[in-house]
Amino acid sequence: MSYADYTNRLSKLADIAYTGAVLNWDMETYMPPKSAERRSQQLATLSGLAHEQFTSEETGTLLEKLNTDESLDERQKANVKHTLKQYRKAKKYTTAFVEEMSRTISETFNAWQEAKQKNDFSIYAPKLEKLIALKKKECELIGYASHPYDAMLDEYEPGLKTADVDKLFNDVRSELVPFVKHLLEKKAGSQEIIHRFYPKDAQIAFSEKILKEMGYDFDAGRQDISMHPFTTNFSATDVRVTTRVDENNISDCLTGSIHEGGHALYEQGIPDDQYGLPSGEYCSLAIHESQSRLWENNVGRSKEFWSGQFPELKQAFPEALKDVAVEQFYDALNVVQPSLIRINADEVTYHFHVMIRFEVEKAIFENRIQVSEIPSYWNSRYKEYLGIEVTSDAEGCMQDVHWSHGSFGYFPTYSLGSFYAAQMFNAAEKAIPELKAQISRKNYSELLKWLRVNIHQHGKTFTARELCIRSTGEELNFSYFMDYVKAKYA
Repeated sequence: MSYADYTNRLSKLADIAYTGAVLNWDMETYMPPKSAERRSQQLATLSGLAHEQFTSEETGTLLEKLNTDESLDERQKANVKHTLKQYRKAKKYTTAFVEEMSRTISETFNAWQEAKQKNDFSIYAPKLEKLIALKKKECELIGYASHPYDAMLDEYEPGLKTADVDKLFNDVRSELVPFVKHLLEKKAGSQEIIHRFYPKDAQIAFSEKILKEMGYDFDAGRQDISMHPFTTNFSATDVRVTTRVDENNISDCLTGSIHEGGHALYEQGIPDDQYGLPSGEYCSLAIHESQSRLWENNVGRSKEFWSGQFPELKQAFPEALKDVAVEQFYDALNVVQPSLIRINADEVTYHFHVMIRFEVEKAIFENRIQVSEIPSYWNSRYKEYLGIEVTSDAEGCMQDVHWSHGSFGYFPTYSLGSFYAAQMFNAAEKAIPELKAQISRKNYSELLKWLRVNIHQHGKTFTARELCIRSTGEELNFSYFMDYVKAKYA
């Protein structure tokens, strides 16, 4: 049994997993509605097959042997250590449980789509209730030190604890909340420019132009339309993004495509020769989110970015922007004001949206609220933190796809990602003194090169903490984000 046997085994397991990912992508983009039940069965079968092969005695014996092999190099040892951890965790699940979870997720997603379209939470609630019960059972299977929600967080951000997230949002409450209050005391800017009429096809064409300029390789990917924008990959040579288009809100498509493009650049930058291995996978969800938020906010909402892009944007939408200067468009794109929809939120109040979702999830896993109480609990938090009355569950607690995927513990990584992004962009500026001037000339290649070298190429070789220290010189520091928003908005 050799390291070559290990890579071959994991490559075949990745083939199964990514086959399922293709079916998931199809389900969220082009699948006919009547296929939902059969697709749920297909995905459950693939999940069960992958679980059986991964948790086989042969896999365990191979991993235990390689874990004591001193001839392996640093990356190889890190790969084996990570896979062994995943193997021991996977052994706690039965094949029947894995298949049931996969089938329930597919059913819940389809229920969410219908419920959101009809604005009827009652369609979604029974499936969501069943899924949450399975996720709570999963917490007990995995085990946790102090809080059941820790098991969910660890799935997306290894080592992150509920207490860590509580501390994170204490910082948000103590520093960001008063800063936002100060901003909102000023006269709010107008977003009227953003909400003019922008034809769908022209929006898609412009968003794809930007993706190409960012460095996204369309020979190794594509952009499609979905209800909720997302990125999926089947290897570093097939990384796909989706966006959504509102002809009366150009921000939806623009920022959505740039955001997903950041995710996709990360996946396209992971070494393809590490396919199936931990070193061929993203480090963590927060690091993944740092890449999308860096491109969306630190780059895509900057004055420099639009000084370079606006002349072409004006050519693409001559009627909507005939009386608009770049400074007006930049101001409209960066208005800070409370909003209902998370993905449309400005980069400052955005973290209140994440904090609300964390509070809802924590309450669910502490059994303080039932599924039927989610809408009212959600609405009360929006009133408390953002002063907004939620009048529609479709735009309230059903606006996000994540819970229908079973992705509890995911949302905190969005805020962590933004804070990592500010710190990483600061480090990139120090390494590339002309960075902002390059961005104003639509030259993003040096920034992408820095990200490739410092973030993308490492996969899971290092933890998020280690990667942050290696790339920025210190652990995650919330002050970088506060310095960034103060400099931009104050």
